[in-house]
Amino acid sequence: MKLVVGLGNPGRKYHGTRHNIGFAVIGRLVDRYGSGKMRIRNQGELTEANLDGVRVLLLCPQTYMNRSGSSVQPACDFYQIEPHDLLVICDDFNLQLGKTRFRRAGSAGGQKGLADIIQRMGSDAVPRLRIGIGPVPERWDPSGFVLGRFSAGESDLVDEMVGRAVTATVAWANEGIEHCMNKYNG
Repeated sequence: MKLVVGLGNPGRKYHGTRHNIGFAVIGRLVDRYGSGKMRIRNQGELTEANLDGVRVLLLCPQTYMNRSGSSVQPACDFYQIEPHDLLVICDDFNLQLGKTRFRRAGSAGGQKGLADIIQRMGSDAVPRLRIGIGPVPERWDPSGFVLGRFSAGESDLVDEMVGRAVTATVAWANEGIEHCMNKYNG
């Protein structure tokens, strides 16, 4: 069993914001591979999926971004998910829009939802797929930027990026993190 977590903020107010790109990827995975409706478990929306033969749980924490670990860590405990079988999908304003980057471990790089997960898991060895939403324009506050919506001119690229993240997540489930780092980074 593997667990794929998409980070974002709950509620209509945040739907479609840059910070919720993780939720968008999970939504597309549910549409394509899910085996039922999302249900509330472990302070998040959860469902099961079959990613080309690999059984995976899909989770969208409903705790708000900065407290994502309070949903992820109990889910890992309950379903006995080891850190290497966890993938966190999150936004990264330091990556250019359209870029993706897999990492096996490391710092949160300023992503507060990922930082909370790392802290609650007690290890930075948490695989993650960072999705580029940047760069932050000059004179913009980063928090205002990530809570903003993509422009109409960015919509095709965002749709393509979410699709690529879905394909990359299926590859992670079947081929592992090394394969994905080699194929999708850069």
